[in-house]
Amino acid sequence: MTQHITSAAALPDDAAAFSSATEPFRRELRIHCYRMLGSFQDSEDLVQETLLRAWRNRSTFQGRSSIRTWLYRIATNACLDALQRRPKRVLPQDIAPPADPTVIPAIPGLEIRWLEPFPDRYLEADADAGPDAEVVQKETIELAFIAAVQHLPARQRAALVLRDVLGWSASDSAELLEINVPALNSALQRARSTMRKHLPERRTEWSAPQDTTEPEQSLLLRFMEAHERADVPAIASLLRDDVRMVMPPIAVWFDGRDAVTTAMGVGFGTMVGHELRTIATAANHQPAFVMYTREPGEAAFNALVLTVVKVENGKVVDMIGFDPKTTLPAFGLPLTLE
Repeated sequence: MTQHITSAAALPDDAAAFSSATEPFRRELRIHCYRMLGSFQDSEDLVQETLLRAWRNRSTFQGRSSIRTWLYRIATNACLDALQRRPKRVLPQDIAPPADPTVIPAIPGLEIRWLEPFPDRYLEADADAGPDAEVVQKETIELAFIAAVQHLPARQRAALVLRDVLGWSASDSAELLEINVPALNSALQRARSTMRKHLPERRTEWSAPQDTTEPEQSLLLRFMEAHERADVPAIASLLRDDVRMVMPPIAVWFDGRDAVTTAMGVGFGTMVGHELRTIATAANHQPAFVMYTREPGEAAFNALVLTVVKVENGKVVDMIGFDPKTTLPAFGLPLTLE
């Protein structure tokens, strides 16, 4: 569904008034850019670029569409430009086979552009944001979907997001991408086919996320407590047989409960004598937590990993661990605890 709002025939030339007219759309533009780019930091940068382009080209806005639609056009083109200059964001399973869980993995020296999580605190719409913002808030943004999107060529990616996520019409989407409707439909069909190949086997479609249920929250708390105790059997009891664990910025991943728990046992074995602590958070409308570790003799706990969890039918089916140094600032969480 294309969003429309009442707007004046032209945007103001005064910088403060222009900011007042466009700032309410920053949140949803950030989400849109994140879907396109797979990076929270890149999405922040692209929103700034979008608003700068909008200011420079404000005379082109004549009120024939809404301010929202006009800004989405600018943001999408800014993302397409960025995708021409940058390699795609990936997860370890995109670049390597499952790892040996008995070996302690090494952090690679090469620079890899990893997929990044999106803090839930930036997903929530303001109370007075209106129905269009509520729609954006409920659209799917789970990590499996975002990871699959990154496999699409830039224009197929834009076609999928515009048509299947934002609900734009074929004619509006084709106009933005400067192609005809048959070409747009062809790109969309290819994008949908690729998405099905890269989504988990148990997923045949994507839909809006639901709020975390009480059983899921209870499971997360038990999961966190088991991590604090380094209790591998307790963790194993909460995992589904086909669970997958990935660990960017380490280019390894583990497939299946036996491999995951073996890798965890090896990892916890390197932290004998450490004290562990966890803090709950949320990312991509999924439960998440940060694990902190305090070495013997140290005064503070240091962040070890931010883990985003996928829960289905009372079991953990996916665990993605992210580098806290690059992710925690966006979550408003500290890198150290006293």
